Amino acid sequence: MARKSAKTAQDILMADFQALVRDTEKLLADTANLAGDQADELREQVHERLVQARESLQQTQENVRERGEEALLTVETYVQEKPWHAVGIAAGVGLLIGLLANRR
Repeated sequence: MARKSAKTAQDILMADFQALVRDTEKLLADTANLAGDQADELREQVHERLVQARESLQQTQENVRERGEEALLTVETYVQEKPWHAVGIAAGVGLLIGLLANRR
């Protein structure tokens, strides 16, 4: 279950960033009819930064996915090896959340 929700959150984040990249590319294309050296220079700078952002985003996605999978594997292993400890921890966290919710 945790694996699905983490993957869903990651997919939503990636979709948002990809939409941002697409919108920026569209903006670049829409400004293509502007004239002058400054406009050309501006478009080139935006294009370079867009390429850098895309590469950085792909690297970040890979890193986040790897760390998330490692953390999930560690938690799953712990729960399988010590199920009663996991139940106790979950009960304690639930109790704390319940106490904090009652204070409001």
